[in-house]
Amino acid sequence: MQPFSYARPDTVDEALQLGSQAGARYVSGGTNLIDLVKAGVEAPRQLVDVSRLPLAQVEALPDGGLRIGAMLTNTDAANQRLVRERYPLLAQALLSGASGQLRNMATVGGNLLQRTRCHYFYDTGFPACNKRKPGSGCGALDGINRMHAILGASEHCIAVHPSDMCVALAALEAVIVVRAPGGERRIRIADFHRLPEDKPEIDTTLAPGELVVALELPPSPYAAHAHYLKVRDRASFAFALVSVAAALEFSGHTVRSARLALGGVAHKPWRVPAAEQALTGRPLSAHSAADAARLLLDGARSYEHNAFKVGLAQRAVVRALQVAARPQGT
Repeated sequence: MQPFSYARPDTVDEALQLGSQAGARYVSGGTNLIDLVKAGVEAPRQLVDVSRLPLAQVEALPDGGLRIGAMLTNTDAANQRLVRERYPLLAQALLSGASGQLRNMATVGGNLLQRTRCHYFYDTGFPACNKRKPGSGCGALDGINRMHAILGASEHCIAVHPSDMCVALAALEAVIVVRAPGGERRIRIADFHRLPEDKPEIDTTLAPGELVVALELPPSPYAAHAHYLKVRDRASFAFALVSVAAALEFSGHTVRSARLALGGVAHKPWRVPAAEQALTGRPLSAHSAADAARLLLDGARSYEHNAFKVGLAQRAVVRALQVAARPQGT
């Protein structure tokens, strides 16, 4: 492990000053970054501990939306009354991630920045990983790729994004609020994570030194009909083979609007507006759900060990929509 310095600032401005230095990395719960440092995948020169910054508030916004501070733990976010009542999809996704112990440490801001759990990335014994060592190749292309991407991948990387929370945020069209010494800016969740293309080592559109301070959720018409479905190898503490965030708004028996996002299949949460439009203006049925699933998976490309994901994802979309169509709590 490379030696590094450690600082725990008391203010956001102090954190930004420290985080703007070369080789600095922000850390809060440390449930991902510390593992990567121990494994030799990450080698920061300085860790800037932001866990004590006053960024854990939950505030109702004037327009009916919600602002969630980046330092709020996943457990507290999932159990927060306004989150449960207005955004049950987010609460469900948060509670499906990791274990209770990890959720007690992991933060909303850190969850956004999780790095892939691809074993070729995590294990430095594998020399070929463009995400860890640009230009070295992608070991997963011809290796064991059961957990890997079927959408949005490139010849340089077929890793998937591991977060459950981000799949729900994609369906809810969240906005990420970030700060830098020069001021604050807002990034749509759809624009926050990158597809690998020819630079898979760059996960997000954050600029160096920028700090996630909050996420904002717009007013949602989906509280009554939402479901997060996670398909995994075991019932807890496992990453998704496929996950689905499904949210529906009804006018009588007709779908007035819909939101769908897939996890476990791409380098970022996956949305296709055409799939959502296919549900709109008609009653939800097995046929309309299958149409949406087909459009959501359009262009999927599988590899030697993960062809099963295409059919699995289609069936998961249909199932998630069927459950979402029921009123919450039934």
